[in-house]
Amino acid sequence: MTFLQLRNAPPLALATVRGFIGKGSANLVMRALTAQNLPNDEASCASALADFLRLYSADATKLTTIFDGAFDALDRLQDGGFRLGICTNKPLAPTKIVLDQFGLTRFFDTIVGGDQLASRKPDPAMLFHAMACLDTTSCLFVGDSEIDRETATAAGQPFALFTKGYRTSSIEMLNPEYYFNEYSEIVKIS
Repeated sequence: MTFLQLRNAPPLALATVRGFIGKGSANLVMRALTAQNLPNDEASCASALADFLRLYSADATKLTTIFDGAFDALDRLQDGGFRLGICTNKPLAPTKIVLDQFGLTRFFDTIVGGDQLASRKPDPAMLFHAMACLDTTSCLFVGDSEIDRETATAAGQPFALFTKGYRTSSIEMLNPEYYFNEYSEIVKIS
């Protein structure tokens, strides 16, 4: 069951929904409602968002997979003394569910969710907050989308692009300081 089906609308194709990812759950829900010609006023969006978060939190790992090499890369970074954090526009509760269920929580010294601050990426406040929690004034910001590139730029931090993520722009257009196709490569960048 999806929040769209609760409103008697068919689910959207995965490729369509992937295009809505990156600016937080509220944006995703509003765009999905609009795509299905459903009411998208403030009250309708708030109700749909509540349904989305309830359904997503109940089964947050259903369509989640871990990229090959990610565990090894995180182990190697941690063993190398790097302190790691997460900045995600995804709400904190489902983020923690995913991290916990896949055994990833142990790698991160701070996790900042999209519902914790007054703003979300690409506003740099989330990244600055994570950096303060990590007691640093500089970092390598790793991401997979235009929003992540914008966040790094707004915060004045170098950006490493994972090329197999949610981006729709070319690598050249995003102009990252670094980019990688496999997680084993991130260890060499750092």
